[in-house]
Amino acid sequence: MLRVARALSGLNHAVGHAVSWLMLAIVLVQFGVVILRYVFGTGSIWVQEGIIYMFGFLFLLSAGYSLALDGHVRVDIFYRDAAARTKALVDCAGSILFLLPMCAVILWQSWPFVMMSWMIREGSRETSGLPALYLLKAAILLYAGLLALQGVALMLRAIAALRGDREALATFPTHQS
Repeated sequence: MLRVARALSGLNHAVGHAVSWLMLAIVLVQFGVVILRYVFGTGSIWVQEGIIYMFGFLFLLSAGYSLALDGHVRVDIFYRDAAARTKALVDCAGSILFLLPMCAVILWQSWPFVMMSWMIREGSRETSGLPALYLLKAAILLYAGLLALQGVALMLRAIAALRGDREALATFPTHQS
């Protein structure tokens, strides 16, 4: 189980590391937009939309990576101080009851939306905008898929911990005050 969990987390780590470079690209391109606008008095819809696309890809494709790093938002009223087995139980239940169903709903509801966009090769509403909005919309499916895979990894790790696997239990450290 832990081998599968590590493989799924590894996929999200690889995707997260790859798309993290978009942050640098966003900063550099935005800097270029400001220079073009205020120094040269010109602009580009393509470049401005490119920033939006990069941010969209960064946000959508790094969600599973954030979950893999335990960097997601958690209301930890009791979780922080809980025992490792309790944390494993909460993570397992949370994945089964909330995360995986949410990912399934996103996939189910976005599939027709994304497929229609691909069928018509949807582009920007701006005349001189980027012609590939359908690629950005496809990232919604990747978002839900990668997040679901990381949810499965989290659930497998939690099940292993609940079964008493020491390696898995060690991934649920308890908070020391």
